[in-house]
Amino acid sequence: MCPHAVSVTPPLPSISQTQTGMHHDLVTLIFTTSPTPSAPSTELLTSVIHSFRKHCPSLTACRVILVLDTYDRISTQARLKKGTVTPDGAAQFGEYKENAKNLILQEYSRRLHPDEESNELVITRADAEYGSDVYAQQTNAVPLTITKTRNGLVTFIEPAQRLGFGLAVRSALRLTETPYVWVQQHDWSLVSDIPLSPLLDLMQESDSASKADQDFRQTLSVPVKYVCFPSVRMLSYATSDHVMQFSALRALTNIYKQNFSIHCPGTGTSAKIPLTPMFFWFDKPHIASTEHYLKHVFPNRLSMLRGAFIEDTVGHRARTEMKGGEWKKWASWLYYPDEGKQLVLRHLKGRTWRGTDGEEEQVMEWKRLNALAAE
Repeated sequence: MCPHAVSVTPPLPSISQTQTGMHHDLVTLIFTTSPTPSAPSTELLTSVIHSFRKHCPSLTACRVILVLDTYDRISTQARLKKGTVTPDGAAQFGEYKENAKNLILQEYSRRLHPDEESNELVITRADAEYGSDVYAQQTNAVPLTITKTRNGLVTFIEPAQRLGFGLAVRSALRLTETPYVWVQQHDWSLVSDIPLSPLLDLMQESDSASKADQDFRQTLSVPVKYVCFPSVRMLSYATSDHVMQFSALRALTNIYKQNFSIHCPGTGTSAKIPLTPMFFWFDKPHIASTEHYLKHVFPNRLSMLRGAFIEDTVGHRARTEMKGGEWKKWASWLYYPDEGKQLVLRHLKGRTWRGTDGEEEQVMEWKRLNALAAE
C-alpha cells in the first residue's frame, strides 16, 4: 500500500497499521544520538518522531536500533563533533540516555505491544572493532552493551567509549535483520512526505534484477541501493556544480535521472518515484540496502576509524570512484521531487540547539546584555 501523510499535533498520537503501509517489516530504523546541549530533554528526538508521524508513518512501526554514543573528554568548551563536552554536559548525559531509551521504548514497543513479557529487556555484550589489529598492545575495539526487547522491536547500543557516527552505524548494521535500513541522525526532521513503500518496492525490484543477472533495458537497467533525501544545500542537485563541472557525471545524470513507476499492490494505482544519480555518500537521512552498506561502506575493520564520519571518509572515496566511472558500484541516488525544488529535510542543529526553554533563556540573556550596553 502506498503510504499517505497523516497530520498530527502534540502529544504523539497512536497510528494504525493501515496508515503505515505494509513494508515496515522490511526496514530497520537506525537512530543515532549523542551528547547535545538540549539534554537531558528528549525534545530533539521527539521532534524527529513527530516528523515521521506526519511525513512517513511507516518509520513509527518498524524495528529501531538506537545508538547512544558517548563523549571522549570533558573541557570548559564543548566541541561535540570532536567528542568534547562541558562538565554540565557530562553530568546531564546519563539522564539523557535514560530519557531517550524510555521515549523509544514507549513509541516503538510498549505502544504496539503493551504486554510486559514482550517488552522485557535482554542484555548482551559485543565489540566495535576498528583500524589495524597487528599490534598486540592495541585492541582497537570498543566494548558495547546491547539491550534488546524480547519482541525484537527495539535495540539499544551503548558504547564504553565514543564511537563516532561511522562506527555507530556499522555497529547497528551488524545487528540488523532486515534487508533495508533507514539511517537517521538525531537532528534531521522531515518536512515533506516520503513514499517509503514504493521506494522499498523499487529497491526490491532492483535487488531481484541484480541477483538474476538480467540485462535490463528498461528503467531498472541500473541498481538502486542508496537513496538520500534532499536538504536545502542539495536542492537542484542535478544542475549544480557538483554535477555540471564533470562531463562523466553530467552524462550519467542525463541517462539515468528519471521518474520510476512503481505499482502499488492492492490499490490498482502506481506511484512515481523521482530520482537523480547522487555522486556522494552522505550521512544525512537515507535509506539503503543493508547488504550493500556492509559490502561497500564497511567491508572490514579498516574501513572506519573511531570518531570518524562516513561522508568525511568513505563519501569522498566514493565520489572519486564515481568520477572515474564506478557509479554503478555505489548505486547512490537522491530523491528528487519537483525537479529538485522541494525540500525534504530540515536540520535542527543538535550541536547548538538548547531546546525550547534553553533557546528562550538565551534570547532573554541577549536582550539583557544589549540593554546594559545601551545604558
